[in-house]
Amino acid sequence: MIKDIDFKKVEDIAVAVAPRNDEKGEEWIVYLLNMKDADITNVLVNSKGYGTVEGKNVVTSSLRQYFEKIGAKQYVPLEILPEQLLGLANQFWISFWLDGNLYDKKYVFVTESIIENNFTNIPVLNKRGVMIK
Repeated sequence: MIKDIDFKKVEDIAVAVAPRNDEKGEEWIVYLLNMKDADITNVLVNSKGYGTVEGKNVVTSSLRQYFEKIGAKQYVPLEILPEQLLGLANQFWISFWLDGNLYDKKYVFVTESIIENNFTNIPVLNKRGVMIK
């Protein structure tokens, strides 16, 4: 049972959103960053958006991804986040294995948090954007 699993505290793993300019307009890319000095394996990512738009509850489709390994000090792009979804809360649930232990953490970019005022320098990625550790 899940209550019997000893989940360790997640450290040095982050989810970041950074803008990417192209000829179609503003796009945002979501990245999973492994800032550890070790590889993480069997990485599962479940993402979705939710919130209220014009007084109606909105929930996006869930996107599930699997990565066999994310190397030390590496990152992987997770998805493109269209500008119209920035007004929703965007949730990313990450699970992975490291040194025989299972780790699990939920990262939530709350409504309207992906804005330039919240930008920071994102390590490993070497871009500016919004990051949750």
